[in-house]
Amino acid sequence: MSNLLSALVWLISRLPLGALQRIGWVSGRLALVLSPRFGQKTRNSLKLAGFAENAPDYRRLIRDSAAHTGMSALELAAAWCQDTRRVAGMVRACQGWDAVEASIAAGRGLLFITPHLGAYDIAGRYLASRLPVPLTAMFRPPKVKWLQPLMQRGRIRDNGNTAPATPAGVRQIMKALKHGEATIVLPDQVPGSGEGLWVPFFGQWAYTMTLASRLGEMKDVDTYFFYGRRLQIGEGFEVRIRPLSVPFTGDRYQDTRRINAEVEALVREAPEQYLWGYSRFKHPAGADERPTTDVPLE
Repeated sequence: MSNLLSALVWLISRLPLGALQRIGWVSGRLALVLSPRFGQKTRNSLKLAGFAENAPDYRRLIRDSAAHTGMSALELAAAWCQDTRRVAGMVRACQGWDAVEASIAAGRGLLFITPHLGAYDIAGRYLASRLPVPLTAMFRPPKVKWLQPLMQRGRIRDNGNTAPATPAGVRQIMKALKHGEATIVLPDQVPGSGEGLWVPFFGQWAYTMTLASRLGEMKDVDTYFFYGRRLQIGEGFEVRIRPLSVPFTGDRYQDTRRINAEVEALVREAPEQYLWGYSRFKHPAGADERPTTDVPLE
């Protein structure tokens, strides 16, 4: 059965981008109707993030978010199964690459941070295809076991590597950064107990991983935030890259808060393309108690 499903994903990946995205759009809108749990998570997350103040905009954002979530899911097939030339050809423009080239020329390690926004896997493969150094991505096995080999094969293309989400994997990434290589971290994955801090995110306390700030605080490492913004259906993507706006201080709470603020700024550029169906504001088992104080303003 797993081989059959893998073959289906491969077949989906061969579709033209426009057809793939239209199927994803319809699938996402159907999921909003057919999966009450998905719909409730999306509505709750948007409400907690402050997007419910204008009722018409809120309802439209719920529908658009579901459609973009469906497109993201289908685009993963292309990101994992397509060759480098086709994936790179989907990216119509890239902002901010000059700064990355300067970091490469200086021999510095590159920490790329992207939230679950837009086409994050396609954007990651695009970066890997342009970098002259290996790019290592932290790898957390999916709950659906048969997807794991597809994900890994896709992420080790184009000079890419993967590292397990374990202490050994963190050491692997740190070693790569020390050697002037690159890594990608998704900072909005809710970490396990003891691996995060309660930090503001869209005006709410959100349990947030500290790994990204730990890596960014390393010597001779430059931090960049990026995402693959989805253009009109069938038109491809624009990769937007920007450097960390304020240097890290070495204070783990403040630096993690800085990362969340940078992620917020990216999400506000295209809120309909963020994965609001993910329970970003949940309280993971074993984590410290959520603060009862009001979230401090910047």
